[in-house]
Amino acid sequence: MKKITAIIKPHKLDEVRAALSEINVAGMTVTEVKGFGRQKGHLELYRGAEYSIEFVLKTKIEIVIEATRVDAVVEAIMQSARTNKIGDGKIFVTNVEQTVRIRTGEEGVEAV
Repeated sequence: MKKITAIIKPHKLDEVRAALSEINVAGMTVTEVKGFGRQKGHLELYRGAEYSIEFVLKTKIEIVIEATRVDAVVEAIMQSARTNKIGDGKIFVTNVEQTVRIRTGEEGVEAV
């Protein structure tokens, strides 16, 4: 099992969800997050005054899937989240040692 964590621009969430639905991804967890990468935030103008935004709003998507599906899921996220501009985000793939469905006690792939 693998866990895919994607940090994307918030306005791309619907496109990413649709792309993942097309390849039969059954579920995901979505969280609104703040952070910064290479861009280190940015300046904004509000009522004539400039102020610094140190943490940029992003959306975090977490998906646990079978290891055989990682490439397809990563590709779907990349294609649907890409704007070709700074701040498009990142995708992280990590190992999942155990998965248990709380209600039934099912484990492994059956629990996903």
